Formats: sequence, C-alpha cells, structure tokens
Amino acid sequence: MQDERDRLVACIPRLRRYARALIGDRTGADDLVQDTMERGWKKLSSWQRGSDMRAWLFGIMHNLHIDQVRRPSLATEELDDETPMPATHHSLTDGLEMRDLESALRTLPPEQREILLLIALEEMSYDEVAATLGLPLGTVMSRLSRARQKLRAQMEGRSVVSLLKVVK
Repeated sequence: MQDERDRLVACIPRLRRYARALIGDRTGADDLVQDTMERGWKKLSSWQRGSDMRAWLFGIMHNLHIDQVRRPSLATEELDDETPMPATHHSLTDGLEMRDLESALRTLPPEQREILLLIALEEMSYDEVAATLGLPLGTVMSRLSRARQKLRAQMEGRSVVSLLKVVK
C-alpha cells in the first residue's frame, strides 16, 4: 500500500503540468489535479498492479476534465494588477512567443489539444495516449497531425485550410 501511495504522489508534478497546459488557469488546473488525486486514491483498488499508474491517472483526469467542460461553471475573478508576480528573466520576444503559442493552443479543438499536450508536453507514446483516452491508435495519429498542422499555420500567421469536404 505504501508503494502504491508513493507512485500516486510521484505522478503529481506531471499531472499539474498537463492540467495547467490543458486548462490555462493555475487555480482550475490545481483543482483538477486535486480531484484527480482524490478519485485515484478512492479507486486505487481498481488500478492494475504492474500497469502504468501515470496513464491510469491521466485517464481519470481526462474524464474529470470532460465532465467539467460539460458542466456549467461558476464565474471567477482574476488576480488584480497589484498581486505580486515572480520575476522572470526572459526576453520580451520569448514572452510574446509563449503568449502566441498559448493563444494558438486555445483555438485548437479540445480533442486535438489534449492529444497534442499528452504527446508533446507529457512525452507519452501514441499507444499510451490511445489507451489513456480510450481511442483507436489511428484516431490519435490523425488528431495529432491535424493539431500540429493548425498550430504550425497559426504560429506562422497563415490561415488553416481544411482538406476535408462536406458530403451531404
């Protein structure tokens, strides 16, 4: 039991990183991680020993996030300008590029953004993402390809042209 608890706790930094990238709001991300850890702890007996606990927790987080997106949320207030922020040592262009990237990520459909973040940020394999999200491998690969294409076009300032045709 102690070993399982240690594994659960060891996953927190990666869960927080993914949640922050997925949601974009530190408070909301921390709430999502807390909910994920709570559910993971309660359902620890359903985790199969020898399997990847990280993928199992990401699956829980994914399902919780989908539930939260579907559920109406309460309005929250942003911190004001007087709130002290940590000093950064980045150049102005670094900050602008990060802002542009974050903005471009927000424009991606959620199903593409989730896959892109799991692969690029969390360094999960295609198979791990497919198992985590309960999707076929081909769906993961096609969504990732479309997400990368859209993100690249937006970062280069080009419009995204859809090659899909509407059939009636």
